Amino acid sequence: MVRNRMSQITAKPHGPNRLAGFLAVFGPGLVVMLADTDVGSIITAAQSGVQWGYRLLALQFVLMPILYIVQELTVRLGVHTGRGHGELIRQSFGAIWAWISVSGLVVASLGAILTELSGVAGVGELYGISRAVTLPLAALALILIVLTGSYRRVERAAIAVGLFELAFFAVAWAAGPDAGTMARQAVQIPISNSDYLYLVAANIGAVIMPWMVFYQQSAIADKKLRPEHLTAARWDTAVGAVVTQLIMAAVLVAAAATLAPNGTAIGDAPSLSTVGEVSQALTPLMGPVFGRAVFSAGVLGAGLVAAIVASLALAWGLGEVAGYKRSLELRPLQARWFYGTYAAAVMLAAVLVGVVPDLVSLNVGVQVMNALMLPLVLGLLVLLAVKALPPSVRLRGWYLWLVVAVCGLTSALGVWGGLSGLFD
Repeated sequence: MVRNRMSQITAKPHGPNRLAGFLAVFGPGLVVMLADTDVGSIITAAQSGVQWGYRLLALQFVLMPILYIVQELTVRLGVHTGRGHGELIRQSFGAIWAWISVSGLVVASLGAILTELSGVAGVGELYGISRAVTLPLAALALILIVLTGSYRRVERAAIAVGLFELAFFAVAWAAGPDAGTMARQAVQIPISNSDYLYLVAANIGAVIMPWMVFYQQSAIADKKLRPEHLTAARWDTAVGAVVTQLIMAAVLVAAAATLAPNGTAIGDAPSLSTVGEVSQALTPLMGPVFGRAVFSAGVLGAGLVAAIVASLALAWGLGEVAGYKRSLELRPLQARWFYGTYAAAVMLAAVLVGVVPDLVSLNVGVQVMNALMLPLVLGLLVLLAVKALPPSVRLRGWYLWLVVAVCGLTSALGVWGGLSGLFD
């Protein structure tokens, strides 16, 4: 069992066993961060480069520490309480707040799964394969990955699939961005433009999503990590935060270099309306065959790992509030509602994507929806870190105020940008 394995590693903390301990703990943070750079995030980054050049590039780096601060709270809560996010909200603030929180999770998770499967459908269409073929195959693969594995096997499968996202670094390199244009535009912030603010909100919503909070805390609880694993779990989260934002930056750079090489994108550039158009925008310098293959690998990796994470977050979160059995260590017949919820979410999303025409607008809209939900998600997360943690590890002093400021400003900017774009 995972707990026995963790106990053996903890008992021998030196030399090779220290490395083994770190590797055994690694996983939840890296998986959730690879899922963070999902199809919706990739399309949001591409749309940002298309319409604004490099003017949203700096934001990708600013969001690195913010993403780490938020997800580190889930690490702390998971290792010190051994409880998932929904269960801890119910225990600390009552059933009403738990159901409010999980209701937001349902909306965000379903929106995320829609974007992931839309990416899979878009890749299929690049090769002339209809959604009627790609969507059932993708749904079946996602269900089998979870039904046939323990948590550790699911985690390894998710990481293996998610690493295909590294293909976007090759796409950015091939685009040949101009360093001078990049540096000049990166500091040009048209803060009064509502279209710009809308994409700011979309980028924030693409980085901090409700299902990420639920997934990482529940995964840590399911993996049975304990306080002695906190340092390794933090490194897991930090590495993932850097990698995911570098991938976002790579996509944005590739789009800006390809479609606005002279820095002419000022918000009125044509929007991308299909995944195929995104592919054509990002891969012309790599050749039609190789470029399309690299792009397809990145999108498939992003879509599949995020679909697994968002669906599991939904199944875990509902189980924590509703009280049904929920663990990847249980067989499907032992946790029927858990596996049934996961499968139902995947199949429902596959059906909906089959009839949604404008996939890019759907993706950007879902990210803005995530941004509008940030006050609830981050507010409850910070309150849990203050109330539910053991007194010795609760947030306090300057770091508490730093976390409050970061979460408050991020929520305010996300909501402001989202509302500015929606009601302009």
